[in-house]
Amino acid sequence: MAAPALPDQGDLLTIDQLSERTGITVRNIRYYAGRGLLPPPQLRGRTGLYGPDHLARLELVSELSALGFTLSAIESHLERLPPSVGAAELTLQRVLLTPWVPEEIEELDRAELDRRAGRSLTTDDVDALERLGAISPMSEGRVQLHGSGALSSALAVIDSGLPSDVWRRAHELIQLHTAALADDLMAMFQDEVLQPYRDRGRRADERMRLARAMSQLKPVTVHGVATAFGRAVNRAIRERMG
Repeated sequence: MAAPALPDQGDLLTIDQLSERTGITVRNIRYYAGRGLLPPPQLRGRTGLYGPDHLARLELVSELSALGFTLSAIESHLERLPPSVGAAELTLQRVLLTPWVPEEIEELDRAELDRRAGRSLTTDDVDALERLGAISPMSEGRVQLHGSGALSSALAVIDSGLPSDVWRRAHELIQLHTAALADDLMAMFQDEVLQPYRDRGRRADERMRLARAMSQLKPVTVHGVATAFGRAVNRAIRERMG
């Protein structure tokens, strides 16, 4: 992997400063570098110094990891990028990959799950939480919690008194239709936004404009989906009450 162009001295960071800037431990930075995910640092005497391209690449690695990519998959993705790719292009890559609704996945044991729930959960409660998508089972009685919001919503469903199977089927319907919507939206963005950008030669003046537009597109789209769904439900209620 080719080393990035030498940045201004004021932009250079030691590995400790790079760790502080990104929140990634020095040990993990060295591990990523050993796997070839980062180019070699610039050397000043015996001190390795890292520039904006290193920082952007490390943030992209962190984003891909948060999305659930394995290190092998991250390596494959980075290998497809030109060795000379700079910080601006890497920043755009990261903006495009940033989760629209981040999941705060945590691994808990049963005692901690009970503590988070604020009560002692029964076996039926835990089964319902799994069916509703709030948790995923793991080995040795441990679970993955898909965010505190998901747990609160699922507990409210359990406490509602309605059969949990009704809520499970509703959850499956929402997943089915939102998956189709996401596929259609991504295909449109690919054809009408990203491909024209690539066809014009990925001009530097458009790169940051596209990154800014994409960062604004996410909250606008999520709000639009929520609003449209609410209106559609209102319309369906009116039609059924006719």
